[in-house]
Amino acid sequence: MTSLTVNVSFPNLSTQAIQEKLANGESLARTNLQGANLSQMDLSGADLSGSVLIGVNFSHANLSDAKLQDCDLRGANLDSCDLSGADLESSILFRVNLQGCNLSEAKLTEARLELALYSAQTTWPEGYDYRNSGAVGPRANLNGAFLNSANLRGVDLRGANLRGAYLSGVDLTGANLEGAYLSGANLQRAFLTGAYLRNARLIGVELQGADLRGADLTDANFEQVQNIAGADFSHVRGLSEAERAVLRSFPAEDLGTWNAFTRSNTARSLA
Repeated sequence: MTSLTVNVSFPNLSTQAIQEKLANGESLARTNLQGANLSQMDLSGADLSGSVLIGVNFSHANLSDAKLQDCDLRGANLDSCDLSGADLESSILFRVNLQGCNLSEAKLTEARLELALYSAQTTWPEGYDYRNSGAVGPRANLNGAFLNSANLRGVDLRGANLRGAYLSGVDLTGANLEGAYLSGANLQRAFLTGAYLRNARLIGVELQGADLRGADLTDANFEQVQNIAGADFSHVRGLSEAERAVLRSFPAEDLGTWNAFTRSNTARSLA
């Protein structure tokens, strides 16, 4: 990727000042707008190429046909943003929020989307292989991915391939993991409070210290679970008596382990 050379820094420009520059035909290429709030702005066709846009709030903004190649957009909020026809070639989209974003006909050649969040409402360019891009969302292929530093609270991961993924300590509170493939995943100390895990494949997972309080485990496959020491199953839904019996058959040492966060032990949570 081409290295960024930022010529001008406008971190304190008001949205009105930015609009005036664009109205006057001035380019914003290679500028520093880190942390700016450009929510709902009309930036269609704007030249922001090579700019530092780290943490910028573009929520509901119009960036259709904008020039955003070689931009650093790490952590930017592009929720429900119109990026149709935009040029994002070689841009860094690490941890960007793309939920509900319109990317139809956008150019994403060599764009980096690791840990970018998308939703079922995100529109991708025709033929773009978003499932294997490193982005996180429904049906994403994240086999063996290291996601322990990601905030996945409430994220839609329906049908995602998370086999062997490293999810230790990750916040999946309220996440939708219906039908997700989690076989062999490391979920030690993960927060799965209220998570929707119906029909999820949890074969051979590690649940040591996991917080599963209030999770929906209806028809989830718990075969060959590796470790449940300190896991908290309080108020889970859909866990059959046969499945509870299997979990209660773990060694007394595991069942007696206390969860450091919920202050309950596994045996008590399965009672």
